[in-house]
Amino acid sequence: MGDKAAEGMLTIADKAPVTSERKIRADLDNKLPKPYMARGVTAPDTDNPNGTMGHKHHNMSVLQQHVSFFDQDDNGIIFPWETFKGFCDLGFNVVAAFVFMVLIHGAMSYVTLPTWLPSPFFPIYIENIHRAKHGSDSSTYDTEGRFIPANLENMFSKYALTVPDKLSFKELWHMTDSTRNAFDFFGWTVSKLEWGVLYVLAKDSDGFLSKESVRRCFDGSLFEHCAKMQKGDVNKMG
Repeated sequence: MGDKAAEGMLTIADKAPVTSERKIRADLDNKLPKPYMARGVTAPDTDNPNGTMGHKHHNMSVLQQHVSFFDQDDNGIIFPWETFKGFCDLGFNVVAAFVFMVLIHGAMSYVTLPTWLPSPFFPIYIENIHRAKHGSDSSTYDTEGRFIPANLENMFSKYALTVPDKLSFKELWHMTDSTRNAFDFFGWTVSKLEWGVLYVLAKDSDGFLSKESVRRCFDGSLFEHCAKMQKGDVNKMG
């Protein structure tokens, strides 16, 4: 009985070498209560079991918090010019901000609209942002925009092989390749772009993207931090 119980907890299958190459953590329960349970308003990990200290969730889902930085007037609707200003506030030049604005609103606006009729202003409705969730992602957000801590932890245990809890650009590229769904060309492209932008925004001086930066990207607090850093109000996050 003991051998069967132990066998049932194995995370590696000998005839599937990929399970040995991409190891997952088996001790999450010891450091984070119910790591498999999707969180509605916080983005915790093993180092931050209560989520980001001082970050106000305003009763929004974690996915809604992720995009709310770009809602400049806090009316629940993100217009293209707000996205443009948001990226400029993060330190991107006007060309990059314009390209991001076009791609984001071109891809996400229609699916979040409260009506079937398209809008010439290409707004994104935060209330419906879960509809814009694409495939070939890390699955750290569920389909309703909640945050699944175990998937964040597994991302780093599988792919952060050089430095624990940090991803190099090569490892990040490998991760986005590995999470691709078959024939999901849109998802493949968007995933590469999203993670590429995050890498440029938050990589450290050694060229690594930390788990803390990724976690705070998921709840949007990273954007607030980076915008303040651009203004010289805070120090760079380690």
